[in-house]
Amino acid sequence: MGQIEDLWRYDGRRAVVTGCGSGIGAEAARQLTELGAEVVGLDLQRPALQLKEFHELDLSDPVSIDRAVAAIDGPVDALFNIAGVSSGIGDPRKVVTINFLGTRHFTEALIPSMPSGAAIANVSSLAASEYRSNAAVTAGLLDTTSMADGVAWCERNPQPVADGGGYRLSKEAIILYGMANVATLGAKGIRINCTAPGVTDTPILDQLRSAYGQEFLDSFSTPIGRVAGPDEQASVLVFLNSGAARYITGQVIWVDGGSVAQRVIGDVADERRRAEHGRPE
Repeated sequence: MGQIEDLWRYDGRRAVVTGCGSGIGAEAARQLTELGAEVVGLDLQRPALQLKEFHELDLSDPVSIDRAVAAIDGPVDALFNIAGVSSGIGDPRKVVTINFLGTRHFTEALIPSMPSGAAIANVSSLAASEYRSNAAVTAGLLDTTSMADGVAWCERNPQPVADGGGYRLSKEAIILYGMANVATLGAKGIRINCTAPGVTDTPILDQLRSAYGQEFLDSFSTPIGRVAGPDEQASVLVFLNSGAARYITGQVIWVDGGSVAQRVIGDVADERRRAEHGRPE
């Protein structure tokens, strides 16, 4: 086996994957298994793929989270936080609880089991592309210290929670959480990154289709001209926690078929036109 291939392999590494039962999580678990990892899967439903370990996990329930963490005995070399729900479930507070508060609780409970050289890969979303503009509000959620504290913040701040059905806020919080913890985790030798998928063919797509209709999904066009497959999203996550990415931390990678790039260059063109229009003759 060559040195380059070794950077991508997971031989001798223990990987924890939430959301392993379907979609991106199932694909990540499959790819990791093929790359030699010992995969510990967590979800509400058992995956079709035979894994080294499986534990039931409900990210909306701190008791379930603590039980799952206790069941994961031994070191964790790579954590993949992929489980999540869309705004299509119709409960914004639960969306924030699962996608951010529960994920944070699970992550922080596992960090003591992560040795130097370990890595964390979280999943945000294209819906979080304005995370910097909204950061002043999102910071309030980040400042909470527990799931209960976070839920209380949501109760005090119903408007930002309701905006986007809780999904936008939860996925912006995931991005900022990683960035806020690069120094603390870096001191332990642990990296943290996230991906931001565009529209991807997973069960969450079915949630959105049922809630908002196919026309809503069709409005998300990409320069590539199609939705992503779950394997295309999983491979980026697997890269981020591999040795090939060992100097990358605190980053968000837009795995969106070029949507953010198209939006940015459109904004640049608009700003240039405004500047030229206001320029004196």
